Formats: sequence, C-alpha cells, structure tokens
Amino acid sequence: MATPPPGSDAYSSSEIAARVESAGVSKARMGLAPMIMLGIVAGGFIGLGAMYYVVVASDASLGFAASRVLGGLVFSLGLILVVVAGAELFTGNNLLVMAWADGRIRTSELLRNWFVVYLSNAVGAMGLALIVYWSGHAQMNGGAIGAQYVKIALAKTSMPFAEAFFKGVLCNLLVCLAVWLAMAGRSVTDKVLAIVFPISAFVAAGFEHSVANMYLIPFGILINDGAMAGLDWSGFAANLLPVTLGNIAGGSVLVALVYFVIYRRGKNDL
Repeated sequence: MATPPPGSDAYSSSEIAARVESAGVSKARMGLAPMIMLGIVAGGFIGLGAMYYVVVASDASLGFAASRVLGGLVFSLGLILVVVAGAELFTGNNLLVMAWADGRIRTSELLRNWFVVYLSNAVGAMGLALIVYWSGHAQMNGGAIGAQYVKIALAKTSMPFAEAFFKGVLCNLLVCLAVWLAMAGRSVTDKVLAIVFPISAFVAAGFEHSVANMYLIPFGILINDGAMAGLDWSGFAANLLPVTLGNIAGGSVLVALVYFVIYRRGKNDL
C-alpha cells in the first residue's frame, strides 16, 4: 500500500479507486437477504435526513441562504448514517460501475444490486414516511412542517422532465463524490467531514435525490389527501423516473467511469 503524503493520513486517490472497486465487488455479490435489509435501512436513514431538513425549511424566520445551507447540513445525517452505520443506498451504489467497467462484476450482478437496493430503499423511505406521519410530526410548528412537506412535494411532482433529470445528475455527482471522499478517511470524524460539504451543497442548490424523494413526496401525498391537484402517485412516478435516470448518469458516468479511466483502466492489481 502506498505511503500517505507527508502530513496526511488519508488514502491517496488511486487507493480510493481501488477501495471503491473492491467494495463494489463485495456489494454486487452480497446475499439477497442482507442486501434487502440493508437497502430498507438505507431508505429509512435518508428519510431521517429529509425529515431533519424539513424541520429547518419550515422555519420562516430564516433567510433563503441560511435555510438552504443549514437544511443541507442537517440532511447530511442520512448519508452519514449510511456510510458509518452501514447500509446499501442506490445512489451511492452507482459507483459499482467502476468494478463493472473493470470486468470484475457482470452486468447481471450490477443490475441485480441496483434493482434490489432501489426497491428496498423505497420500502424503507416510504415506510418511515408512514410512521412519521402517524407520529403527528406534521403538526409541529403550528402545522408549518406539514405545509412545508406539501410545498416541497408539489414542487417536485410539478417539475418538468428535463429539469428533474439534470437536477438528478448534479445531485448524484455530489453524492457519489461524498462517498468517494469518505473512502479516503480512516476515522469516523474523517468520514463525517468528507460527507457534509458535498451533501449540503446538493441540498442547498435544490438538486434531486431519488431516495429522498421516496420519503418526501409520499409524506406530502399523505398530508395533502387529494386536496391539491398534481400531488398524487402519478406525479410521484413522473418525478421519480427522470430523477432516477439522472442519478444514474451523474454517479455512474461523471464519477465512477471518469475515475475508472483515470485510476483503474488496465490495472488488475487488487
């Protein structure tokens, strides 16, 4: 293993690439039961981050920038839980493309992981939405939290396809970079600090995360209960399709394939 640069105990960029690829092989060949369970857990973790975000966003006393940045910081809880506690997140698993590009996993293994983890994330995120809804969480701040969920969900279901796609691209570019940076760290503190800035950036900029939307939009639908046109399950599907495609493009192409070409192409030294 290469010696870390003087004054640094982080893994080097080439070591990160090797670690990401090796992790991709392990994830792709994980047993079905643990993959499902870890996927459900990850959906719940991202939902918790989204729940935390809405609490901040519902505070009308905060200015625009303060609300967005603080909301992004607290949303980071979701990926911190995924990375540190351990879980399988669809958006982060777009990095499996690195192992696929190097021929270390088959296309069927890649797609199996994505399919199982994506559906499991949906179960976890929507299941959490239901539990939080039953808890009366939406009544906090004089009902402002519930109103904020509806506002967020309606904006997402009303978003044009192209806009949702490109916001999905930019979101998962930052999410996968957060996972990449976390792989450089050797301690929990390293990983947390590596995650916070890319994740808070995507939230502050208003980009679209498919798994977060699996929590936010269903919660908004539950609160709205058909009162507002456009906020329904067909609108949910209309958002999720372009955002998911954008997430795949951002994470798989702009991070995994780019770093594969730079650090891993032609190297089979793992």
